[in-house]
Amino acid sequence: MSQPITGRKTPEQLDAMREGGKILARIFTDIRGHVQPGMTELDVNDFVASKIKEYGATPTYREPVPDFPGVICISTNEEIVHGVPTEYEFEVGDVASFDLVITYKGMKTDSAFTMTIGEEPKGATKHLISLTERSLYAGIDAIHGDGTTTNEIGAAVEAVLSRGKLGIIRELVGHGVGLEMHMPPDVPNYRIRGHDTVLHAGDTIAIEPMATLGGERIVTSQDDGWTISTRDGSLAAHFEHTVLITDDGAEILTQLQ
Repeated sequence: MSQPITGRKTPEQLDAMREGGKILARIFTDIRGHVQPGMTELDVNDFVASKIKEYGATPTYREPVPDFPGVICISTNEEIVHGVPTEYEFEVGDVASFDLVITYKGMKTDSAFTMTIGEEPKGATKHLISLTERSLYAGIDAIHGDGTTTNEIGAAVEAVLSRGKLGIIRELVGHGVGLEMHMPPDVPNYRIRGHDTVLHAGDTIAIEPMATLGGERIVTSQDDGWTISTRDGSLAAHFEHTVLITDDGAEILTQLQ
């Protein structure tokens, strides 16, 4: 088993991640109350940019690496992740995923959620969104503290999505986060035989299940080079939290409480 390399952090750096995580969660609360049909993805991007500044953080996506075109990834309907904000106007019932990384006092936190626009999710869409979110918390619940492995997390996520007969995106995985946006180790959303990583107290990781109502194959936009969508055009959902491994469990850093 390989060892994680999420970077040693001081107590002050962990406190900065806690503060930054609460800021990120507050921005997500703002998004939920702000987005409505007729608004464009670029409108939301501008709104989020103003909130990041208001709360004293900076947009990690606009740093030289990765130099993303927006401050937030907005992935709509068949888009899974890394969606570049455009002039697309949201319609009632659209499935929209919002993925945000912010930097606060030099430390980075990462989170994502999926919602429907203008109405509560229903039918197959509700099934997709609710089970993808449930799989995230199943992965977090699988963390028993120092010595937890990435396969234990991945197996818990996979079990929920498989029981729900959802497509599991296997080419994209969670990751270490904190000193940088993406750091080792990889945190897959499924068990990988023969490949596992032991996590230790003090490690900070982003767990982020991505699921579809159809197949698992993906395609990257040739127009913008960023947006990743389902190859079969099926709807997708994405949920994510930044989590601190503790001695005997886990602490979710990207929530208000």
